[in-house]
Amino acid sequence: MIRSLFLPCMLAFASMSAFSQQPEGKVLQETAKTFTRQGDYTNAILVLKGAVEKEPQNLELQKDLAFNYYLQKDYPKGLNVIRPVTERSEADVQSYQIAGMLYKAIDEPKECERLYKAGIKKFPLSGVLYNEYGEMLFARQDNSGAIKQWEKGIEVDPGYSSNYYNASRYYYFTMDRIWGILYGEIFVNLESYSKRTAEIKDVLLESYKKLYADGDVMKDQTTKSPFALACLGIYGNLRPVVAQGVTTESLILLRTKFILSWYEKYPTTYPFRLFEYDRQLLKEGMFDAYNQWIFGAAENLTAFQNWSNTHGDEYKRFVNFQQGRVFKLPEGQYYQTGVK
Repeated sequence: MIRSLFLPCMLAFASMSAFSQQPEGKVLQETAKTFTRQGDYTNAILVLKGAVEKEPQNLELQKDLAFNYYLQKDYPKGLNVIRPVTERSEADVQSYQIAGMLYKAIDEPKECERLYKAGIKKFPLSGVLYNEYGEMLFARQDNSGAIKQWEKGIEVDPGYSSNYYNASRYYYFTMDRIWGILYGEIFVNLESYSKRTAEIKDVLLESYKKLYADGDVMKDQTTKSPFALACLGIYGNLRPVVAQGVTTESLILLRTKFILSWYEKYPTTYPFRLFEYDRQLLKEGMFDAYNQWIFGAAENLTAFQNWSNTHGDEYKRFVNFQQGRVFKLPEGQYYQTGVK
């Protein structure tokens, strides 16, 4: 009996000992995070202010304090905390991100723009900062400025999903719908299970419809990218495949023929991870399920549910494969040119 109690007591003592050996600021920060997760921002701020007094140079504590002020909607106090942080040499991307959120909240576009430019100068490969700068410009109805930032974010940080999300939605409303299609499909592979994923699946389905709506896929195109024009050339030749309508079934055939044609015409000219992935799924017999996953529910939820029920093993195989891998985009596969 004594022995059975001894081990738990020793483990508890060891845990408390380890906890007590942590730096005081770290202990207080974890306490504050618990309050933040509970939505108790007032207590989180109380704890963090005490921690900052003890460790005034602790960047993480100051970021957490500013963020809790943001969550509490006390934006001026948040800025008072984070503004000096962004001027420090050790300021990181998150410091600029939090400051940008606070500037946007009080509608200070000039200061916000100055901040993002300074952040991007310091972190020129940060997809996060390009994305949020683009969102700020888009909110000010500077659409051309916004897409330039999102495109730059895609170019320098190809694994960050939000630039693809915003760019796909942007191109949906332009004549360059091929980019909406390409970026939308990349996005749903980078971010496969979120509310935004369902939204972009709808955008993808409607983008294919719009691509063929005018009869000539080249009509009114403004893209100058040889890569995009090559894609459009193949899609244009495949128009008879969707002559009876753009549906999940016709898209499966269209996209299958596209991949086969692409690798016949351009096997090495334009390396592109998305097309490599499509071809992999095609070779392994999962391309139908993949396309059902993208377009099925967006077109007709009931029909998709019926399909997934009658093709249970096939769909489960694809989902298991998808969830067991990470979709990574290499650098050097950026083909957009002439962004206005």
